[in-house]
Amino acid sequence: MKIAAALSSIFASREPATCSAGARTVARMMQPSQPARELDLLLIWSAVGLLLIGLVMVYSSSIAIAEGSRFTGHQSHYFLMRHAVFLAVGIATGLVAFQMPMTQWQRLAPALFVSGVVLLIVVLIPGLGREVNGAQRWLSLGPVNLQPSELMKVFAAIYAADYTVRKLDAMGSFKRGFLPMMMVILFVGFLLLREPDFGAFVVITAIAFGVLFLGGVNIRVFALLGVVALVGFMVLIWTSPYRRERIFGFMDPWQDAFGKGYQLSHALIAFGRGEWFGVGLGASVEKLFYLPEAHTDFLLSVIAEELGFVGVVVVIGLFAVLIQRAFVIGREAIKLERYFSGLVAQGIGLWMGVQSFINMGVNMGLLPTKGLTLPMMSFGGSGIVANCVALAILLRIDWEVRQMKRGAGS
Repeated sequence: MKIAAALSSIFASREPATCSAGARTVARMMQPSQPARELDLLLIWSAVGLLLIGLVMVYSSSIAIAEGSRFTGHQSHYFLMRHAVFLAVGIATGLVAFQMPMTQWQRLAPALFVSGVVLLIVVLIPGLGREVNGAQRWLSLGPVNLQPSELMKVFAAIYAADYTVRKLDAMGSFKRGFLPMMMVILFVGFLLLREPDFGAFVVITAIAFGVLFLGGVNIRVFALLGVVALVGFMVLIWTSPYRRERIFGFMDPWQDAFGKGYQLSHALIAFGRGEWFGVGLGASVEKLFYLPEAHTDFLLSVIAEELGFVGVVVVIGLFAVLIQRAFVIGREAIKLERYFSGLVAQGIGLWMGVQSFINMGVNMGLLPTKGLTLPMMSFGGSGIVANCVALAILLRIDWEVRQMKRGAGS
């Protein structure tokens, strides 16, 4: 299998440490240069770091709620075991996704997008969609729940790239290039707002129109979109009482610290308690039924409390490396005229960047409270699987680009 050969190349054995520095230098001068690596090590290790830190922190942040709930059978390791299973499923799915050439992903792009829309419709059907905390976002599949909006983020990146490549000649036209995609995304947004899932709508919109912008859409059209989107989001917030309450709670969380400002006030307390190096792994107080959704939306707050400023900087640094590598891989693909692959890579980079920025901003009090998880890290099966598939596609693009550069690709 291609991925096995790639991984074996990455972890190939080095020369024995017993050789002197001079001998190694002579050996390198006498031997031909080593072949280029098959995969991007920085991308791999940043992703592995985020996944592993997420696994540890999901366990740490969920112990109290797991022990105190009848739903979990009072098992402290309940969320840890489920998250580990989700990771295993995500990695296995990613290995399968890596085997698919990007030409096949491009052929499947419209069908994948349509299937995502169908799932968004199905989840709204009474009796089929599962409602939790007033939101109907999940489809029950026996022991697990499927969240279609997470899969839609992958499908949106792939479809937007395919659409842009097919419409390259029309990107300067509002009617032929921009308008069809806008209508499609508005329909998807309508379905997401019916759940409601405003956060997913923002992320998917950013992915789709970000890819259009990178693909060369008319800058005046894009600027107009920005103004319209801003006005639209303001209208959505103002006409929705619960969103309006979140805005007021964000502006002054301490005014109603036990009401609409509850989540944000406790997230800020967690950040304050962590100081530079944190109170220690497992020693968080806020996760003891004070901070809601500590293992999902507010995982970063627990990281800040237990690992401090240093831990938060490490997480931000790993995300920065992952996103930077996604855009570099995309740029290299575009240089080789693999426009679809390049735009998919950059679309994935936009997804990870926008969603992680929103989640971190909410945790730090920079943005209004919104139900978005931290990619790669927060508890949630659909999110982890979707993230792993996206990373596998990104690695596939990188692998194909490297093969082309070595003259082995097509």
